[in-house]
Amino acid sequence: MASITQPQDDVVYEMDFGPSWWDRIKESGAWTVSLALHVVVLFCFSLITFSETIREQLMITSEIQDIPQEAEFKFDVAVSDVMGNDSNFNMLGASQQASVAMGQKSEEEFKEQLEDPFKPELPATEAIVEPPRTELTQAINAQGATEHPGGVEGAVDRMAFEIAASLREKKTLVVWLFDVSPSLHKRRNVIADRVENIYAQLNAMNVSADKALKSAVVTFGERTNILTEEPVDDVAQLVKTVRGVKSESGGHENTFGAVITAANKFLSYRTKMGRNVMLIVVTDEAGSDAREKLEQAISSTKRAGIRCYVVGDAAPFGKRQVEEPFELENGEQVIGVMDRGPESFYQEFVHLGFWGINDYGLENLSSGFGPYALTRLCAETGGLYFVADSGKGPSLDPQTMRNYQPDYRTITLLDQDIRKNMAKQALVTLAEQNKDIQIPLPSLGFPAANDGELRTSIDRAQRPLADFDYKISQLLTQLEVGEKDRAKITEPRWKASYDLAMGRLLALKVRAFGYNTMLAEMKASPRKFEKAGNNRWELIPAKEITSGASVKKLANRANEYLKRVVDEHAGTPWGLMAERELSRPLGWEWKEGYYNAAAMRGGNGNDEKLRPRFIEEEDPKTGKKVKKMVPAGPVRREI
Repeated sequence: MASITQPQDDVVYEMDFGPSWWDRIKESGAWTVSLALHVVVLFCFSLITFSETIREQLMITSEIQDIPQEAEFKFDVAVSDVMGNDSNFNMLGASQQASVAMGQKSEEEFKEQLEDPFKPELPATEAIVEPPRTELTQAINAQGATEHPGGVEGAVDRMAFEIAASLREKKTLVVWLFDVSPSLHKRRNVIADRVENIYAQLNAMNVSADKALKSAVVTFGERTNILTEEPVDDVAQLVKTVRGVKSESGGHENTFGAVITAANKFLSYRTKMGRNVMLIVVTDEAGSDAREKLEQAISSTKRAGIRCYVVGDAAPFGKRQVEEPFELENGEQVIGVMDRGPESFYQEFVHLGFWGINDYGLENLSSGFGPYALTRLCAETGGLYFVADSGKGPSLDPQTMRNYQPDYRTITLLDQDIRKNMAKQALVTLAEQNKDIQIPLPSLGFPAANDGELRTSIDRAQRPLADFDYKISQLLTQLEVGEKDRAKITEPRWKASYDLAMGRLLALKVRAFGYNTMLAEMKASPRKFEKAGNNRWELIPAKEITSGASVKKLANRANEYLKRVVDEHAGTPWGLMAERELSRPLGWEWKEGYYNAAAMRGGNGNDEKLRPRFIEEEDPKTGKKVKKMVPAGPVRREI
């Protein structure tokens, strides 16, 4: 206790102030310490809460606003498949890769668009009628569209079913496009006869009532002519118009320009009148303007929902042109050069002659498919290519050939695929750069009255074959660059093409190298005749390879490739050519003989009269023996 003593009037007062603050603290003890700790903890929590409050105040939030149900957004499907910038060909085909290029706009333009309400503008052109639901749900076939209905009559009859199917959906306009080439004179008349049959069938099916079917006729050659400005529904008038088509000898068939013109001319029947429109091209060639106008023709027809069909000929295997006789309107027989191929965009077939074998029936062998550009037009638009004439040579089974269809994708995708595989790349490069490899005519008979005469004749024969052997070696080296990627090829068509090219080049190398080796050995060490009086050596094919181990190794490789083509691709053009190559042995052997020197020089003191001879040969087509006249003189073997 504290006290204060203050004197006042000699009186002493004592005041009591209670315990001091320190005494109180000491007396409070643990309670005070506990209170202080709680205060500190509460203060710390208050700081944390304040920090979170500040953070929440600074956080940016966004909210997705629901679009009012009243707002309608209509997109113009007519422009949804446009690709590229400033491109004349802005059509995406069924097999094309989706590729849409967006133009860049400034930030101010985007701000203006965001501020303004969305107001879609209707296209200036007429809206294309929505295709049938069946057309929207069906699977897209972009792998080719070739059918073999059995000649022109079969092709035209087959069209009746296509037209009937279209008429079951809605009214239809059929536009016939006729090639005016003189070679098409007979085909046009056949079609005119069959058209009446088609329309009779359609009437029997009761699908052409109420003038639901209308027809138009267009001709093309150097120019395109619309013969029916307004489509007709009278069959007699249609047939009369077709029969009135006159042939023209212009030399060019602007087929795809005619397709574009016809599509534009009759587009209103699709857009305004809501009809189905079908274009039927009748021709026997591939079209002179395919490279320039194919993509535009596909764009013009497919965007409008117009199907394209072709009644044409099969493309020759791996070739662009064929020579074929035909009859003019005046009855004159002529031979024309036809542009009917090739069946694929890139050259995949290496053209090689047959050494020592006549290529009976294989010079214009059919590919089994229509020309690339016309077939792709049909495939892209959902139509069909009808083969009216399969060409010359052995017939091919369409079911077998379905596995060997050309690639009808866009060129960009083709390039990408080829670049990924060295075997394909080497094959295409080789085929494009060497479209016609000529095989020299080697000498097979060598006069040998003495060693000097023999060596002279051998020297003369070796020069062209030495050059040819060097050329074949270069081609083999070029193709072998991609051999390691051969196993990666999955498509039967590419496999057959690569193996056939490799097998035939190896076979030519074996024959040329073996030929030169045999001549070199004979020149270095001339053989002696076993029969007295013989004065001539002749090289003939032999199964056994006697010209060295290196040639045997090449022969084994050649046989391996060729036999694989025969086994895996039977019944195809590749298999037929491999069989023909294997039918001739790869080796050589010497055979001695005799020749009359006077007869070789055309007569001398003996005054021997030379007369033509007849020999029998087997026709590979019929298997029958036929007589063939050969000139007088020494026998020369066909090579």
